[in-house]
Amino acid sequence: MPTSPKNFAMDNRYSRQLQLPGFGPESQKKLQNAKVLVVGAGGLGVPVLQYLAGMGVGMLGLVDGDLISLTNLHRQVLYSTPEVGKPKVEVAAQKLAQLNPAIQLVPYQTHLTTQNALQIIKEYDLVVDATDNFEARYLINDACVLLGKPFVYGALHQYEGQVSVFNFAGGPTYRCLYPNPPTAVEIPDCNTAGVLGVVPGLVGCQQALEAVKVITGVGKSLSGYLLMLDFLNQSQHKIKLKAKPENQRIQRLQASYAVASCTTVPEIAPSELMEWMNQGKKLLLLDVREENEYVAGHLQKALLTPLSMFEHQVDQLPTHLPMVTICQKGGRSLKAAQMVLDKHAGAEVYSMKGGMEAWQEQLHNHLVVS
Repeated sequence: MPTSPKNFAMDNRYSRQLQLPGFGPESQKKLQNAKVLVVGAGGLGVPVLQYLAGMGVGMLGLVDGDLISLTNLHRQVLYSTPEVGKPKVEVAAQKLAQLNPAIQLVPYQTHLTTQNALQIIKEYDLVVDATDNFEARYLINDACVLLGKPFVYGALHQYEGQVSVFNFAGGPTYRCLYPNPPTAVEIPDCNTAGVLGVVPGLVGCQQALEAVKVITGVGKSLSGYLLMLDFLNQSQHKIKLKAKPENQRIQRLQASYAVASCTTVPEIAPSELMEWMNQGKKLLLLDVREENEYVAGHLQKALLTPLSMFEHQVDQLPTHLPMVTICQKGGRSLKAAQMVLDKHAGAEVYSMKGGMEAWQEQLHNHLVVS
């Protein structure tokens, strides 16, 4: 249920930004009248939500179907250790209401889908894309084009970030930057690449700033530009983007935004793999995560074979046994299994769908050791 806004004196809570030249009561009123949807309550979404709530955006929608996990906490600092396992949007809405009871918060404990995107987004003036996957980005883009809504884009990889504003005042859309999504094997795996805790916070703050610019008209937004941020070397530059009219004439959402896969690997569900293990079926479990992930919790009899070293080990794998590759979310295991098939065409190899996160969500710690 949404939390209800309450009346608070504008000149007390927001006095420091009301003093700013070029901002003042008019801009604050625009923030209070604005309705902003933040898709994703993780590394990017947390700072966006905290700052937009604190600055007085009148209505904030929160879309996220995930639960808080321990691996979130080094970067998603709105959450705490006792809250692991709870829905992100539920916890976020409670804490943001404490930060600013004068705003309305509308949590959606779900992922954005082709079935709900248009219905949810139409209620808002602006969308902030705080997701971490290409399916959601293209869905948000297309829905915003159809509904005539601007959206603030943010993405990160290791020590780098990207920020832009799309579909605003006739400017470029996300498809003007990236016309088509990559294939599954082309997508960088954030579990392999890693992320420094502070980096999503820095990118998310830039997104919050761009949202405020779009709402109030203060300053110059990044519409028409892609801001590239290198935090390791403290450098940044902007790339000029060109709007392509064909990308602004989308007629409908696609039936599916699933990233095309060029892998030939069959997948196995965690429940089916557990059946095999309980039955004592002879098989080779290959955990292709890094050692720190493996030590934190792995399946019984799973061998540590990090993807970063996998190509040097694939020739020595015994192919007379069925193999199951396992990672954190399922991306790395697909790549590893494909490498096995490339080297051993007749091998029986499977990738565990959804990785250890899916196993623990569905089967908890059954057959997990640490």
